This record gives sequence, structure tokens and C-alpha cells, in this order.
Amino acid sequence: MSKKKKPSRPSVVSVVAHATAAEERPGHRRLGLVLGAVVLAIVLAFGAWLWAQHSVPSPAPMPLAATQPLRTIGSQSCIGCHAEQAAAWQGSHHQLAMQEATDRTVLGDFGDAKFAYAGTTATFFKRDARFYVNTDGADGRRADFEIKYTFGVTPLQQYLIEFPDGRLQALSIAWDTRPRAQGGQRWFHLYPRERITHKDPLHWTGLNQNWNWMCAECHTTNLKRNYDAATDSFKTTWSEINVACEACHGPGSAHLAWANEKGKQGVQPDKGLTVRFDERHNVSWRIDPVTGNATRSQPPAARKETETCGLCHSRRTPLGDGMAHAGRLMDSHDPALLSAGLYFPDGQQQDEVYTYASFLQSKMYARGVTCSDCHDPHSGKTRLSGNAVCHQCHATEKYAAGTHTLHREGSAGGSCAACHMPTRVYMGVDARHDHSLRIPRPDLSRKHGTPNACNGCHADKSSMWAAQAIEKAFGPPDRHAAGFVEALDAGRRNEFDARDKLIALAENGSMPDIARATAVAALRGMPGGRTLSAIEAALHSESPLMRGAALDSLLDYPPEERYPLVLPLIGNPVRAVRLKAARALAALPPQRLPLAGQQQLAGAFAEYVTSRQANASRPEARLELGLFYLDQGRSSDAEREYQAAIRLQADFSPAYLNLADLYRALGQEGRAEAVLKTGLARQAGDADLLYALALLRVRQGLRSEALPLLKEATAKRLDNPRMAYAYALALHEAGRRDEARAQLKRAHVRFPGDREILYAAAAFAQQAGDHKAAQDYLRLFATLAPDDPRVSALAKARTP
Repeated sequence: MSKKKKPSRPSVVSVVAHATAAEERPGHRRLGLVLGAVVLAIVLAFGAWLWAQHSVPSPAPMPLAATQPLRTIGSQSCIGCHAEQAAAWQGSHHQLAMQEATDRTVLGDFGDAKFAYAGTTATFFKRDARFYVNTDGADGRRADFEIKYTFGVTPLQQYLIEFPDGRLQALSIAWDTRPRAQGGQRWFHLYPRERITHKDPLHWTGLNQNWNWMCAECHTTNLKRNYDAATDSFKTTWSEINVACEACHGPGSAHLAWANEKGKQGVQPDKGLTVRFDERHNVSWRIDPVTGNATRSQPPAARKETETCGLCHSRRTPLGDGMAHAGRLMDSHDPALLSAGLYFPDGQQQDEVYTYASFLQSKMYARGVTCSDCHDPHSGKTRLSGNAVCHQCHATEKYAAGTHTLHREGSAGGSCAACHMPTRVYMGVDARHDHSLRIPRPDLSRKHGTPNACNGCHADKSSMWAAQAIEKAFGPPDRHAAGFVEALDAGRRNEFDARDKLIALAENGSMPDIARATAVAALRGMPGGRTLSAIEAALHSESPLMRGAALDSLLDYPPEERYPLVLPLIGNPVRAVRLKAARALAALPPQRLPLAGQQQLAGAFAEYVTSRQANASRPEARLELGLFYLDQGRSSDAEREYQAAIRLQADFSPAYLNLADLYRALGQEGRAEAVLKTGLARQAGDADLLYALALLRVRQGLRSEALPLLKEATAKRLDNPRMAYAYALALHEAGRRDEARAQLKRAHVRFPGDREILYAAAAFAQQAGDHKAAQDYLRLFATLAPDDPRVSALAKARTP
């Protein structure tokens, strides 16, 4: 904020460019946090002292088997001793996850079948016993492409095409393998409501249909992507073409050696296994006759099974090239939280998120249920059919009764899954169950926009009808049993009390860790002492999800506040946490720490760079690496990474934004403008690029050109408070003060908890002589930010 000479007349800002002071943009951050020399010295000295006070833990030791050289041995080496498990695996989705294209494996119609889409007709045919498709390639021209592999078996099958640079690309036209009576036995496009041409990143030849990065590690065993950034090519390898034994159990050489040492097996109690799934051993469940629910005979000592399944059955980002088989997902991946667009605010699945994060929310997980309590891990099928799998733990006489199901016994609506695991269709035909196993809450649908199982079937009825039916049968819903929907929805809507609700959720130990971590992540952009205290508490949580979310949120805080909090986590045993800590410490000069601290920090930095380089085929990884280099003062390296991200994906706007911001910081406004114009030429109408160009026009003194750009950007991004704020400031400076106030009023309705909008509305109302409105806005602002010095300044101000 700029300051005026007369404190009695506070000003919002003097130029629109200052609107970026609190900018929140995905993949985009401000450049150049300048610390005073004295402050920096104090911070670094404190960091050295802190280092001396803490015994920074080293990564946890691996199991005994992992201390020996490990190698994969192949599923054939397992069958001799594990014939029953191998037989169950045969024909499973895992065993058939990927296959070479042959007459036996290809299920689609390749008898000159045709399929029209987006102005192009694809033809599927055979030639010389090989399978081909004639369709549009990366240049938009039709050509013949050979099918190299099949991908999946039911309810659809995709086809992979190999290119000379080592890429395998997944064709977006898939075969519906369901019976014809169910609408199957046809070709269909995975994006039927869109018009995906060769210019779209979702085209089958594009980045987002690349098998090597998007799909490969979960459809093969022992995958190594082997991406070469210098040549932008892959030399991907795997030991088995499907999801075989070692995909879950890890390399088996030590276990095979243990099995072959006759009479010496007792030497290794872990049996040489990379990860031993023993949390269900000697465990029983007893159904309480009063409640009708089962209790586990002992709490789980570990979650290795769920964590291992989560390696593939989760929405996550790889941290390197390959899986970590240590029974902990966050040693090799960073799982997605319950973010908007992925999950509804109550945690129900929205986008294609798979199962892991949903299951973590469930009461079943909290009480010790594992994946294989319900599913046979080798066949993938449920252990019992229909409701019987649920009645293992829930008394049949209580839960199968019509008084509980509200449906006729044996009917589709009377199934446990219909109400507690409703499906959502992905990839056009694939209905997948939500594994959060929640009680239907139609009473929440109207307020929070969440789906409910009742109206999923009774689509002709209202959510109010469904809520009344449930209340009639079971009584009024428990307000306290609504879970975390109130807090997460408030955060997404930027409601007035969102911060308080999110902090309460973050501190509520009875809520699922993944919901609490989501709350911590949502606190980013909501500054204040209470927020920082909540983030600091999350850093000390036993949950790595909480620690990771807290480290991400700390990136918004100045280094002098961040470093002392982050330093103790640099040696955290969980890899995802270590990497996030390294990212948060990127700007810390290692030479200011003791020698041991320097060595560990250098190791953490090297591990971070390696993790991002392993994913260098993705523009997001290149952008993250650029931001890391920038914090270290390596502007030329940052520039190189941003440019690489643009080469990988020509319409990746975050790379343009950061590259332009880099040039701005270097005083090269001409180059910054050229970058933004290039980005807009490749992605016309992108709101973030329009906004950045508008701010550049302000810096150039061309406010009349900035206004229409801000107006367009704000109209396209009604969910962005900073754009609405900046547009109001620009209108005010242009003398269009009534329009500015109207804009702020609308913005306040959309973002009632936004401080800057409230402050600007109060200041503008005061300048206009509307003291009542000014006082109303000031009261709200003071409630949100009681320690902000602008509160007293506004309160003391007098109009002439």
C-alpha cells in the first residue's frame, strides 16, 4: 500500500499495479521479496541457533530387505509358492491392464469400422495381421497409425500408438466393451460434448494423452519413464507389461532368496519382503448386538495396505521416476487434497479422483478397515457379492430391513452401495463408486450444491423431498454430523467467517486428516496471527498430509517468518514433506548455517531438483523448478525452465505469466509485453494473461488501455477477488467513482470475507461522503483484521 502525507485521509492505492500485492494465482507468484540486511542477518542467525537446538531426524531406515541389492524377478517366479493367488490374479483387471495388440487381446471392431468426430472420420482396419487407425495426427492431417498395445478391458478398451521419440499416446476414441443390450459394442469419443481438434492439448497426440507420464506407472510393473529433456524423448522401460506381483509387493529378489534358504528362514522375520502386508493378521471383527456394527479386535499398527493401493488408486503427482514400496504413498507421490474441482465441498468425488482420498474420509478407515477387508487383492473382486460384503461388519437383521433401507428388500435401491457408495460416470461409460461411505444428506444439497444418493436415483424429485423422507424415517439430521462441508464450502466461497471455520476444522482432531489438511491448504491467502498459529500447529501434526499442506501455505509468508518454522522438517522421514520443506527454504543461503546444516540443506535442494527433473516432460514441473531457481537468485536458470514449459505446452499460461514477471523484475518491460502478447495469441482471451497485460499497461502509464483489459479479465474470472479489486481501483482512478463503488459492492457479495475489497469499499464510501456505508464496511473489516493499522486510520479519518 502506498502512503499519503496526510494520515487523516487514508488512500486505498495510488496505482492499479499495487493490486498484485496480495495476488493469488495458480502456478504464479510475485518476484523479489527484499529483506533488509539487518533483518536477514537476524533471521539467519536465528536459523543457525535453531539448527543447533534441534536434532534433525534423518530419513527412516528401510526394512531389512531394502538394505540388500533388490531386483525384480517376474511373476513367474512367484507362482510356484503362491499358486492360489496367481490363479485369482489371472483374468483380473490388473493382469489385463495392458497387452500387446493381437487378435486375442483387441476387443474393438477393426473391420473397416468408421467413427466421425470434430470434422474427421476415423477408420479402424487390419493390415498384415496388424491393427491400424486412419485419423488426424498432430498436424491435423489424416494418416495410418499402428495400434501397439491395448489398454484395459472393461467397461471400455483404449488403444496405444507408439511414436519414434518413445512416446506412447492413448487414442481418445475408445471401444465400449459392454454388451450391446447395455449400449456397448461401439466406438465412442471420450470427450463427446467437446470438439477436440489437433490444436487442443486434449487431442490424442497431445501432452495430456501421453501414456509415459499419465498412465504408465499404474498399468505396468517396475516402470522407469527415462525422459530425456535434451531430446524431449522417452526410453521408457518396464519389467512386466501389466500390474503383476511386484507392482504391489515391490522387488522380490530378497524374498525369493529367503524362500530358497532352507532351514534359515527364521533369520529374516520380514521374509525378505520389501513391504509386508500384515495388518490384517490375527485380526477379527465382532458385531455388537446392540449397535449392529463391528469392532476391530485391535487397532491397526500401520496402514501399509491402503497406502500401497493408493500408489495407483489416488489422484496424485509423482515425486520421481518410479514407485516407492515402503507402505507409504507420500514417499513417492504427493496426493491431491479435497480441492475444488476434484471434490465437492463435503468430500464426495467430482472429477476422476479414484478411491484413496475418498476412503481416507470414511468412518470405515478411521475404525481400521483396510482395502482387502472388502476386496480380494489378487482378483480385485469384492470378497462377497452384493450386500453380503457389508454384512461382514453390519448386522443383516438391522441393516437389510426396509426400516433402514427405505426400499424393498432385494431391490436395486435397497443395496448398501446404492445409498452409501453412489456412482459417478467417468470416461463416458465407467461408473465408479464413491468410497467415502457416507450417510446420504439431501438436506445439505440445497445449501452447498452437493449431490446426494437419493436424488441420484430419484432425479424427478427435489432434494427437499428427499430430506423430508429421511427425516420422517430417522428424525432430524444431526447438525454436528455434517462433517466438514460447512468449513470447506465457506473457504471456497470466501465467506466472511471462512477463516474461523477453516481454523476450527484444522484443529479438530476428530475430523479426517485429509479434510483437516485441505483446511490448512485453504488458509493460504488468509493472513493473520491465528492463521499462522494454525499452520504452525499443522507442521507438528503426526499426519504427513497436514505437514505438507502447512508447508505449502507457508510459501505466502516472508522468509523471516518461514525459515525457523521449516528448518526442523528438512530431514523429515516422509519424502513429500522433505521436498516441500526444501521448496520453502529455497532462498535461504546455506553458508549462513552450521556445516552440518549446510550439508543437509544442500542435500535437500538436490533432492528437490532431482524430483522435478524426473517429471521434466510436464510443464508444471518445469515451472516449479523455475520458481525454485528464482528464489535462489538464479534468474537465467528460471528463464530457461519457463521457456521449456512453454515449448512443452504452448498454451500453458502460468509459464508466460512468470516469464513476463521475471522480465519485469529485470527491468525488461518490452520483453515482458512480448511474452504476454505471445501467450494471448496462443490462448486468446485467457483471463490471467489479460490481467497481467493490464497491469503492464498501468506501469506504462496507459491506464485507458488497461481498463478494458481489466474489465474483460474480471468478466471471465468471476471467481477471482484480486481481479475484481483491481478493476474497481482502475475505475476509481479514472474518475468513474460511482462505477468503482458499484463494482466493489458486487465483489463484496461474491467475496464477503475478502479484506482488501472491504477496505477499498470503506475508503471509497468515506471519500464519497457516504459515512454509513463506510462505517458498515469498516466494522466488517475490523472484525476480520482487528490488528490491521488501516482500521484505526480509517476510523480517525475525516472528510473535508
